[in-house]
Amino acid sequence: MSTTKGRLSAEERRADVLDTACQIFSKAGYQGATTAEIARASGVSEPILYRHFSSKRELYLACLSEAWVECRAMWEATIADEPDPGLWIGAMGRSYLAAKDKRGYIANLWVQALTEASEDPEIRRFIRRHMREVHQFVAGVIRQAQKAGGVIPERDPDAEAWIFIAVGLLGTVSKRLGGLVDEDFPKIFRSRLIWMTGSAE
Repeated sequence: MSTTKGRLSAEERRADVLDTACQIFSKAGYQGATTAEIARASGVSEPILYRHFSSKRELYLACLSEAWVECRAMWEATIADEPDPGLWIGAMGRSYLAAKDKRGYIANLWVQALTEASEDPEIRRFIRRHMREVHQFVAGVIRQAQKAGGVIPERDPDAEAWIFIAVGLLGTVSKRLGGLVDEDFPKIFRSRLIWMTGSAE
């Protein structure tokens, strides 16, 4: 995060502030991060930051939205690159866990929101809508995989999508606790693959 930004357009400046904020919120949390810190890391003053985002909450929610845009694009590319529909869900999970930028911030921001912003009704409502949107996307991918013969027909796409999200949250918890289940993740993926497709291949 450079503090010496060149001349940027208003749109570029907003995108730069948002990118910096995503990084800071992901590390410090909603309560731990300050707009002063984000502005300084972005190379702007707080008044300039507030020209683009009216409040810290608005900036935080914008980070969640941006993280989902990036993550969804990554998943769509992952699916496009994987010819076997039976491997789509596993490939999506691996790409998410491997992401080191905004594409991998979603679950981390969710966990923070649950623990730090649970008393804020607006954030709580946003997170509910946001998680349901992610769920609908994942469930849709599972339905497509079923139609293509890659997922066992008896599996419930809506239930499996929530389990997929839960595994992502488990990965985030693991990272926060210094790799709590890192050794078990290969087994988790294998078990889920067998359950979803009937094969570990």
